[in-house]
Amino acid sequence: MSTPFSDALFQLVKSMEKAEKRHFKIYIKRSSDNEDLKVVQLFDALDALDSYDEKAIFKKMKSLNKSKLANLKTHLYKQLLASLRLLKSKDNIDLQLSEYLDDARILYNKGLKLQSLKILERAKELARTNQKFNTLVQLISLEKKIETLHITRSSAQKTQELAEEAMEVSQHIERVTKLSSLALWLYRWYVIYGHTRDQAEENELNIYFRNNLPSDLSKVSGFYEQMYLFQSFCWFAFIRQDFLLNYRYARKWVDLYVQDPRMISIETGHFVKGMHSLINAHFALRDFRGFDRTLSEFEQIAANEAILKHDNFRIHTWIYINSAKINSHLMKGTFSQGVKLVPDIEHSLADHGLFVDSHRIMLFNYKIASLYFGNRDFGKAIDYTMEIINGPGDLRIDLQCYARLVHLLSHYELGNYDILDSLSKSAYRFFKKMKKLTEVEKATLDFVQHSFGYPPREIRDRLQKFHDQVHHLEKSRFETRSFAYLDIISWAESKLSGKTMESVMYAKYLQSPRR
Repeated sequence: MSTPFSDALFQLVKSMEKAEKRHFKIYIKRSSDNEDLKVVQLFDALDALDSYDEKAIFKKMKSLNKSKLANLKTHLYKQLLASLRLLKSKDNIDLQLSEYLDDARILYNKGLKLQSLKILERAKELARTNQKFNTLVQLISLEKKIETLHITRSSAQKTQELAEEAMEVSQHIERVTKLSSLALWLYRWYVIYGHTRDQAEENELNIYFRNNLPSDLSKVSGFYEQMYLFQSFCWFAFIRQDFLLNYRYARKWVDLYVQDPRMISIETGHFVKGMHSLINAHFALRDFRGFDRTLSEFEQIAANEAILKHDNFRIHTWIYINSAKINSHLMKGTFSQGVKLVPDIEHSLADHGLFVDSHRIMLFNYKIASLYFGNRDFGKAIDYTMEIINGPGDLRIDLQCYARLVHLLSHYELGNYDILDSLSKSAYRFFKKMKKLTEVEKATLDFVQHSFGYPPREIRDRLQKFHDQVHHLEKSRFETRSFAYLDIISWAESKLSGKTMESVMYAKYLQSPRR
């Protein structure tokens, strides 16, 4: 059984690219004592494994025992980080600033105060240029310490400027901290609950949001303050299903990078997330032209050096682009084309397993289940919905609800009437327990529960009544997202017309003014 630390070490080794592994070997062999040579042997042993296996390690390194292996792991982990820090420091502003700060502290501790101050000035300029205010406050703090404790011959004006700069940076960081915490809380809300589904939830969200915004929004300035403000409004609008407002703030978020392209290489992760949010905004609005245009731009951006050089950015860009490609087929009804993407996506997800969280896996499972449902491969749809039903119970309650509906409708389509009654009762109990039953969901459950074992004519009458009922709900703001998760209206229309769901949805796409 592997320990958490050994898992972390193994994951670090397996995440390294060829250039990083080569650099580590050169770095570690500069010191050629026996322990360092053993570190290389352990690294090679871990690199050769497909999964962590201590027995295989002991077989390759016969002189090791449990205690020695634990110590060697600790040493290897530290050496790997030191090697990566050395390799990556030139390409990372945060690492460069950290190195400047370390150098300034070393020089100060050696008594070389003026040299320390010179390095701090260079570092402050770099931090200001790249808007790294969290590091800037540390640099100013050390500078103030030196100026306070020693005679440095600085002018009174210089001292006053330093004090004012410290206050300005402190106020900026306070606003950034407040706004970034608000954006994080809203994102966490969405990951757990999804969208607001009634007025009570919306009231709770509104109160929290308004109470945690800065009191004077006119003071919000600079890249980070604006970015976190736009993120907060973006998530707030998305959760409330106000998709037009969501689009406006997703656009503002991305436009920050358009106005200052330098920030793409500095805050790449937030840029990638912003593009993802903008594509999702087009999807929610059924803006086909805007969706296709933004997806095309995103695919070109994926070749940006800032994205390719970082595992997280590269993989998350791949996730967002492929999620958008599936959304394109779900939106247009081209299910038969969409299912062709599935094998490659699943293969890549397996390759990127170290980097993909359970929330993303759940999203892919639901989207793929929806593709198969639309393509009338109901057995496959059941398989993928079962992955969600049997998966983590503390994520995306809304997706778990809709997975049960797709699961139920797939059995209905297959004519598995002998289990539909128990399945629908089980789904209803889940909805009731989660207190998340919307009108669309209730209507769908009621239809399935009371629509098998009857003559075809009566079933058709029930189906028409169901269609009229959910079609009436299409304009309700709290039901809007329901139709994005599952186009139950098109499904009902396909049953009434005798056409496939794909042909019904594709015809709607061709008639759309936003195509």
